[in-house]
Amino acid sequence: MNKNNEIAKVFGCIADMLSILDENPFRIRSYRTAALNILELNEEIERRIEKDDLAKIPGVGKDLANKIREHIETGNIKEYEKLRDKVPTELVDLLKINGLGAKTLSLLYKHKGVRSLRDLEKVLDSKEILNLKGFGEKKIKDIKRGIELLKESEGRVLLGIALPLAEQIAKGIESIPGTQQTVIVGALRRMKETVSDIDILTIADDAEKTAKSFTEMSFVREAIASGSAGVSIITGDGVQVNLHVCNPDSYGAALQYFSSSHAHNARIRTLAAKEGIRINEHGVYQDGKIIAGKFEKDVYKAIGLPIIAPELREDRGEIEAAIKDRLPNLVKLNDIKGDLHTHSAWSDGKATIEEMAMSAIERGYEYIAITDHSPSSRIANGLSAQRLYEKRKELKSIDKRLDGIKIFMGSEVDIRSDGTLDYPDEILKELDVVIASVHSGFKMDKDAMTERIVRALKNPYVHALGHPTGRLINRREPYMVDMDRVIETALKHRKALEINSSYKRLDLKDLHVRKAIEAGVKIIISTDSHYPNQLDFMKYGVGTARRGWVEKKSVLNTLELDELSNWLKAKYV
Repeated sequence: MNKNNEIAKVFGCIADMLSILDENPFRIRSYRTAALNILELNEEIERRIEKDDLAKIPGVGKDLANKIREHIETGNIKEYEKLRDKVPTELVDLLKINGLGAKTLSLLYKHKGVRSLRDLEKVLDSKEILNLKGFGEKKIKDIKRGIELLKESEGRVLLGIALPLAEQIAKGIESIPGTQQTVIVGALRRMKETVSDIDILTIADDAEKTAKSFTEMSFVREAIASGSAGVSIITGDGVQVNLHVCNPDSYGAALQYFSSSHAHNARIRTLAAKEGIRINEHGVYQDGKIIAGKFEKDVYKAIGLPIIAPELREDRGEIEAAIKDRLPNLVKLNDIKGDLHTHSAWSDGKATIEEMAMSAIERGYEYIAITDHSPSSRIANGLSAQRLYEKRKELKSIDKRLDGIKIFMGSEVDIRSDGTLDYPDEILKELDVVIASVHSGFKMDKDAMTERIVRALKNPYVHALGHPTGRLINRREPYMVDMDRVIETALKHRKALEINSSYKRLDLKDLHVRKAIEAGVKIIISTDSHYPNQLDFMKYGVGTARRGWVEKKSVLNTLELDELSNWLKAKYV
């Protein structure tokens, strides 16, 4: 883990501990803000120390700047150690349970002696828990379900955490003498939303020396397996990394094998066997001779198939499509022309409109929509009609001044419980982009939630449904909704469905995405960015789109500016 991540993790943990101890909320908020902004830095924290401008990081004042220096110099923070004596680490880990906030956990800690998951489960099963303030049957049921979700996700790492870590590790492997063509494989190459471990493939002149050098790298906590074909280690964060080593002649076969699901590989081997061919990670063999293996495409060519994109290799019809020459021409990251769901400091974003626009320009975008929250999202500093008007004036001024980018005036508008929207139509019709989203009432029954969303989609001024199922991966289940009916309504009323690229959401998920595009519904791939650097989350949304068989023609924000503007201006009921 780099120092930025280490310090952000410690600050986040301090904030959690202070929350459990019911300390000053402003102090807690300062630690959380600092942690988030340190994670978003585009340079190493040590460089900030050298320039003596730590305090310029939002949320980092003199006190936290000193703590950062303390951590860099000593590897620790005294306040953190003192808090760990008061609040067990196992207790802090319980905050990962959906439905269990700091105040509730504090009550359980102080009055029921809960210090671990085992303690919590025991207390929740006792009758005495009902005597504790705020605890009823429904709350207990919700916490128990949260525990189930946590257990289901144990050992799974979110794509947006695993992929950057894998990229750092791959760079380290590339620095080992005698290695070449190092690439991330496994579930990460298929862009799965969570992974159990990280797989990396490299060509090495000396497999044993490469494995030994890998196990001696700074991020390695322990080596757990080693052999002639590679080594597995555990990082300081507890993530398993498997390094696969091969020679140039088997590189393509290894790349295909380690990048595909077990089900996909089983189908490939079955097809090959019918032709008297044997395929494994070392090569393609026929009549005892190797006939392919150097290049990935040749593995598929040996059995009469075109190469299949890694994101499709889940045995969900991709082999049948390949046989019929009907594989989709999948959307690519460089097809994206802009981002249609972002936030600025006008609501809960952490950058100005101009900073967000400049970040979009850096990525080569033609347009960006600034879609700050509507008034019902009070916790997100939603905009009243008056503030929306003020924001519009600022946005138009910046749009005129900046060359090379179109800034759309938009809003992420709350869908109320009855399906009406958080702004009246006379305001909505003045907006360039309207993303309608559910931010409350997640526990409505399926029929009520479906009617709520359907009514919102019928509004002529809505362009897209944001994060359509409301899920947070491993944290919050999707709300109950009839997605078939939502897709049907979106198609009828010409609305787009969003793939929210935040790696905590990836909502719509791949299976729903495929349903939507097969029905003919348009998709927007958006980042829901609150920081300029979060525009880079687009790659996770594009990965999800590719897993859902999405082609460029189905994605609205692959359109040129004029085409998109025309689509946005047209109103359908």
